[in-house]
Amino acid sequence: MAGGGAEGPRPSPHGGCRCPRRCGRSYSAGGVSPGVPLSCPLPGVPKAVFAATEGRERFETRVTALENGLRVASQRKFGQFCTVGLLINSGSRHEAKYLSGISHFLEKLAFSSTAQFGSKDEILLTLEKHGGICDCQASRDTIMYAVSADAKGLDTVVNLLADVALQPRLSDEEIEMTRMAIRFELEDLNMRPDPEPLLTEMIHAAAYRENTVGLNRFCPVENTNKIDRQVLHSYLRNYYTPDRMVLAGVGIEHEQLVECAKKYLLGVEPVWGSAQAKDVDRSVAQYTGGIVKVEKDMSDVSLGPTPIPELTHIMIGLESCSFLEEDFIPFAVLNMMMGGGGSFSAGGPGKGMFTRLYLNVLNRHHWMYNATSYHHSYEDTGLLCIHASADPKQVREMVEIITREFILMAGAVGEVELERAKTQLKSMLMMNLESRPVIFEDVGRQVLATNTRKLPHELCALISQVKSADIKRVVTKMLHKKPAVAALGDLTDLPTYEHIQAALSSKDGRLPRMYRLFR
Repeated sequence: MAGGGAEGPRPSPHGGCRCPRRCGRSYSAGGVSPGVPLSCPLPGVPKAVFAATEGRERFETRVTALENGLRVASQRKFGQFCTVGLLINSGSRHEAKYLSGISHFLEKLAFSSTAQFGSKDEILLTLEKHGGICDCQASRDTIMYAVSADAKGLDTVVNLLADVALQPRLSDEEIEMTRMAIRFELEDLNMRPDPEPLLTEMIHAAAYRENTVGLNRFCPVENTNKIDRQVLHSYLRNYYTPDRMVLAGVGIEHEQLVECAKKYLLGVEPVWGSAQAKDVDRSVAQYTGGIVKVEKDMSDVSLGPTPIPELTHIMIGLESCSFLEEDFIPFAVLNMMMGGGGSFSAGGPGKGMFTRLYLNVLNRHHWMYNATSYHHSYEDTGLLCIHASADPKQVREMVEIITREFILMAGAVGEVELERAKTQLKSMLMMNLESRPVIFEDVGRQVLATNTRKLPHELCALISQVKSADIKRVVTKMLHKKPAVAALGDLTDLPTYEHIQAALSSKDGRLPRMYRLFR
């Protein structure tokens, strides 16, 4: 056939067409005869060209280091849009020598006016031309500037990111607006019915007293007026250096991203000058354990037709490990196995209704409102904690139930519950990594910490290898540490820190008995 096309069906002597596979079936001139299987090619249709299965290298994360120390990481992903951003090794843990709350300020000031862009509106209009959106998030150890936009606008996006990170104007008006926004956020935080963000701050403060990840992530009210352009510049000079940055992109070609990085991030002098960083805090997290208590009237946090009853919230945590250690995977499986949630969670497949905190706690003790396991992990430490809520009169009983669960972690682990936790962890990992912004954050954080990235199939293989003996080993090691305790609400019946410590050192997790002469 001319033109290199596929050989079409040959005419049959009966006026129809004969199937090229010579299966004996013929086509009528008006179309396909009924009963022709789909495995037979249609008449006049060219031969299909199928996509070949490509090597795994197509899906590997590529990393290039520039001369100034900045790393460029990219991950291919099919689609018209890309997510590109700058991740910087800077956060509240680096504020020991500064006023607490600088990272909180920088998060709120992100994507404001810069050397090239006169206002936030101008930035948003520029992104709008490429169907883009922007976001900035600051955590304890990382600050992340990210943009999702059409891949054709990559040059504009990288130019904008470089300008936002290295050339912010930080005008007096913008700083004053940020002060107002932070004050409002702090006020809102204390009025919210869900105290989880507050408790997370408190448990970190108790576990790492006045060092690194124990430093406050939110700006204290008394510091809002003290932080100005000069303070911000002195901090940025030390922490916004190229060797502490990763430009990560998902859904774009690596070479293209490297070119843009060289164009906009190489040899650029920041607005605070290019003086050598000299006060960089490289402290390693020191786990101290301890207790942070906040007596608070929680009776009116949620009034209305169906008010939330007055609750006391407790969080008990123990040091786990950093995400760079091998034990990180067993701890992630353990956290999944503990699971938990609120007493009003609707059940359903994959909802975690067979996790220990549901089966042993919420299903047996109807008066408990919440029991949830959390695992916070950083590059030099980690914290596994359980958050529980109940009526103030039942605080002592609630604490004992949680300490018992910690002790039971070191006991026998059933094969079925272990396999279920591993499968649930793998499924959660794979489902989260279907989202482009999540892949971007995963690429950026891993490259920032290790200069490389473990791919999902590698992580799944590591999860599959976890045995019940691994769980027992990591828990036994964890139980030898001092506990960290955070308590919020009416704390009249809260056991002493020494009693909680004694319960976690006992065989059954029970609190020491208290004998009172007068009830």
